[in-house]
Amino acid sequence: MSWSKLKQNLHSFLCPALEGRVEYSATSYRYVPDKAGICYITVDKKNVLQMSDTANFIRWYQTELEIKNDPDIQIPISHEEIEAVRKETKGNVPEDRLKVIVRNRKITVHAKELLAAQSALSKSNFTVVAAKFLTISIEESLESDDILLNILALVDRRIGKKRILTISEKMKVKHPAVQYFYELRRSTL
Repeated sequence: MSWSKLKQNLHSFLCPALEGRVEYSATSYRYVPDKAGICYITVDKKNVLQMSDTANFIRWYQTELEIKNDPDIQIPISHEEIEAVRKETKGNVPEDRLKVIVRNRKITVHAKELLAAQSALSKSNFTVVAAKFLTISIEESLESDDILLNILALVDRRIGKKRILTISEKMKVKHPAVQYFYELRRSTL
């Protein structure tokens, strides 16, 4: 699919409140074979997410430790997870320490997922992911670990007010870029 057709399809799914605010752009270099080009998403004419450069408006994590020390990341802990660790430690660990153990384990997994998603985004081909978005269900895009699929789903007109409000807990553990677009969409309700 050509870029102009893909861009037209993506814009046709854009939430009415975000039309004119969110733009998809791509550049390519015809005569420079080793330069793949740049794809980016702008909001209110500001470059918010650039696919080939990690130096942009959204915070990018460089190490797992940065993610673990980020106070903005909230990891929900369930009673079942605490009970699993209690069984594993045979009940020899105090209750408050169990919560710390569960949180640390979950944040390590979360950090690895975030870093993997970032590296996949920085080397991925925007047009391939965008074309995939147009062929899969909106639920699949929201549940995916792919940052770009999440973003495209959040600005989609098929996601209603009720759905946006019910996924707030899931958005807390997503990449900051996804959280930014979630807040952008929430501000339009």
